Amino acid sequence: ASVLFLRACLALLAMPIYLLSFLGIWEPFCRKIFFPYFLEKFSAVHERKTKKQKQELFRNLPDFTSPSGELKLLEIGTGCGANFQFYPPGCKVTCTDINPNFQRGLSRSMNKNQHVHYERFLVAAGEDLHQVPSGSVDAVICTLVLCSVHSVNGTLKEALRVLRPGGAFYFLEHVAADHSSWKYFWQQICYPTWKLVFDGCCLTREIWKNLEQANFSELKLQHISVALPWTPIQPHIIGYAVK
Repeated sequence: ASVLFLRACLALLAMPIYLLSFLGIWEPFCRKIFFPYFLEKFSAVHERKTKKQKQELFRNLPDFTSPSGELKLLEIGTGCGANFQFYPPGCKVTCTDINPNFQRGLSRSMNKNQHVHYERFLVAAGEDLHQVPSGSVDAVICTLVLCSVHSVNGTLKEALRVLRPGGAFYFLEHVAADHSSWKYFWQQICYPTWKLVFDGCCLTREIWKNLEQANFSELKLQHISVALPWTPIQPHIIGYAVK
């Protein structure tokens, strides 16, 4: 009852956004203007908080170089390109995102990271990467994306399909807190309004369970807490899985 009451209070505070959504105005405005702007600013903060973890996560990317000597990466939900700085020199990156409105921030990241070869940008959902041939990439990268895809299992299935045998799926995602914690209590309260404001972002997904149930042959996963005070997205998982 307390969760429902506090949800209603939060919805009242966000009533203008709910009204714009009802009128069909908020979603296109969010996708085209608000969310690209917000994500670029948030990515800068999140990158500072997770820089050491990302450096450690992507340190072994060269180990998955194909026998031909090339390292082909596919990033699902590239956004503004916050991960480019961590990729090894000379790797080839295919960028994908369901939202094509990140181009300005993405271009800035590309210009800053000339050590990476950018092959193409595809407007595609994580659950439908039909433009990418099966077994054609050495690594798939997915950070802060699985919270908002329509199907986590569908996205992981596509990642497995496009990976060559022996390739790796890298992830860094915010997840549901422990159910007995105050963090989870606040996640439950914020859930509906947060999802509306931040373009479908879900606060309570237990993504580690999807990864454990996917058909990876090896999974290295760690639960961490990212210092993002006054937000409901501090609990994260980080790691990689091998096909």
